[in-house]
Amino acid sequence: MATHYCPGCHHGIIHRLVAEVIDELGVRDKAIGVASVGCSVLAYEYFTIDMFQAAHGRAPAVATGIKRVHSDATVFTYQGDGDLAAIGCGEIVHAAARGEKITTIFVNNAIYGMTGGQMAPTTLVNQVTTTSPYGRNLENSGMPIRISEMLSTIDGAKFIARVAVNNPTNMSKAKQAIKRAFEIQLRGEGFTMVEILSTCPTNWGKSPVEAATWLEENLIPYYPLGIFKAPEEVVK
Repeated sequence: MATHYCPGCHHGIIHRLVAEVIDELGVRDKAIGVASVGCSVLAYEYFTIDMFQAAHGRAPAVATGIKRVHSDATVFTYQGDGDLAAIGCGEIVHAAARGEKITTIFVNNAIYGMTGGQMAPTTLVNQVTTTSPYGRNLENSGMPIRISEMLSTIDGAKFIARVAVNNPTNMSKAKQAIKRAFEIQLRGEGFTMVEILSTCPTNWGKSPVEAATWLEENLIPYYPLGIFKAPEEVVK
């Protein structure tokens, strides 16, 4: 189908994985998604379920309200790193702390995509962006935030995983993690999040293939893949 995403962008793959999980769990009629501000702002164009549009960073708060009113619904937010890790950082921390029974799909491509490639809280040290043309400076900007590691320390968070979609093997693991997060929500156990490392070829200034390689060689070493927290287990 026609898409507004740039060539090589991973949003389309992630949309497909989420949609497949919704269908496999048989919850399409009860699924409600909350799109954030950023490249995924038009996510509702790709899902045949009820979707809401939240203000910048507020998707967890909107999802909280929806879930508390419709406790039998399967509610998820779909957020980028600029939306979740910057203005929405407090929102996601407190949603996890309250143990809200929602699922967050957190797409981390280490940059602001929609607004032209500015530095994000997840931008790597020395990574060049439009607002850091000499590379992210550690002294002035600090270290990139590892959201999954941070949220896994919160009691209300029941499942926290980081995956990638740069190759078929990782796509399969990403789908498994998304499905597990939704299943835990369906059991009413608490907050779940799957962080998905993805590419932004346009703003990284790379071809789709080069971007996938850059993700593997640069993002994964700083943001290691794995399950950081699951019911009755914590994996370091």
